[in-house]
Amino acid sequence: MASIGHIVARTPAGEVLSRAQQRAMLVPDCLVEARRIANTVISGWHGRRKRGIGENFWQFRPYSDGESLSRIDWRRSARDDHTYVRDREWEAAHTIWLWADLSPSMMYKSTLGSVSKESRALVLMLALAEILARSGERIGCPGVMEPISARNAAERLATAIMLSPLSEGLPETGMIRSASDLVLIGDFLDPTDRIMERLGPLARRGLRGHVVEVADPAEEVFPYAGRTEFSDPETGQKLTAGRAEVLREDYQRAYLARRESLGVTLRHLGWTFTPHRTDRPASEALVAVHMYLSGMPGRATHGGQL
Repeated sequence: MASIGHIVARTPAGEVLSRAQQRAMLVPDCLVEARRIANTVISGWHGRRKRGIGENFWQFRPYSDGESLSRIDWRRSARDDHTYVRDREWEAAHTIWLWADLSPSMMYKSTLGSVSKESRALVLMLALAEILARSGERIGCPGVMEPISARNAAERLATAIMLSPLSEGLPETGMIRSASDLVLIGDFLDPTDRIMERLGPLARRGLRGHVVEVADPAEEVFPYAGRTEFSDPETGQKLTAGRAEVLREDYQRAYLARRESLGVTLRHLGWTFTPHRTDRPASEALVAVHMYLSGMPGRATHGGQL
């Protein structure tokens, strides 16, 4: 049968620079797409606002006995029979670390997906940086960029990625302090036990984690039939199936079991889990993670159906 997807073999040491240069060429387009997607959901983002000391107006509210008279807004109070206080907002900014896993398996793209997993992961990371920066949050990327609070944080993160490419696999997190949020974007195809060996200690340190699993639709639906050769992009190992279609049911069962195991384990730690397919709009995953970061209830289940 015709090829459904293509993979990139493990990169030899001498080709690492070439791979990094190819990724650097991809980043500017991902930044443009990220900004477009961010603009489609930015109207629903209001930041983590609460009443406090600040310079920006937040709301008028009725005056309460015992409050300082200096806080009364006499112009607003003159409009009716009530006395109003002018509250100012306090953006409760904190640090949010963003990470996209760009291991060889992330280079995969089938004919069923609109983009590669790598491209979608970069777009999601940069779009999150764009939205969070607009709300005044501090954005960082482990080993790539120290946390900054700036309107152009997404652009600076894109530049940092081009100059210091993201490493493969989960990041080193020794520099991350507790009470921070950590957003991890990747395919997370390793066994759950191996993944949790890295993520479990982070949760016990007090980090709030948000895992986005990016999947190509072919990895879920297994659309293969006839004689098919499968190749592992991480190890280069190959498997040839004489009739690939007979493997479909068992494969789908194992794939869903792996995802369910990871999701249950993460939620048990108080982390969130968002499966996302590359044939779906990137804005779906972006809105889901945005809701979690905003402290809004809900559980993302889109992109995980077979």
